[in-house]
Amino acid sequence: MSERPTIGVRRLPHSHGLPLPAYATAGAAGMDVCAAVEETAFIESGRVALIPTGLVLEIPQGFEVQVRPRSGLALRHQIAVLNSPGTIDADYRGELQIILANLGPEPFGVRRGDRIAQLVVARVERALWAERHELSETERGEGGFGHSGR
Repeated sequence: MSERPTIGVRRLPHSHGLPLPAYATAGAAGMDVCAAVEETAFIESGRVALIPTGLVLEIPQGFEVQVRPRSGLALRHQIAVLNSPGTIDADYRGELQIILANLGPEPFGVRRGDRIAQLVVARVERALWAERHELSETERGEGGFGHSGR
């Protein structure tokens, strides 16, 4: 098993007293991250809000942190994470903020300390492009957009 990466974290003043991102269970792939709002932030139906976490990350080179929705918020309240999965790059040093969309019929309140998204740490490979006049043939060919379901 490979060594686990260490993510450096700096707390901004509005995150003090909140837990750092953490795995909820032994088998969890994602760590829950909390809202660092000062007071309840309401997201109206059909609207989007940028929710602060109060955390600045130092991600090792060769890794990214993916921001993904929480299934319970999606199922019970129709709250989605836009740009999902979002990518936090290793060279970004701004505050981690979560783009939440309210797809439900009612306003949704985000309270201080609410678990609003999950973070997944993933390895990143940097690829090279090789322009070619011809590409190899495959059985699938140009079939796409549901092609494999037929």
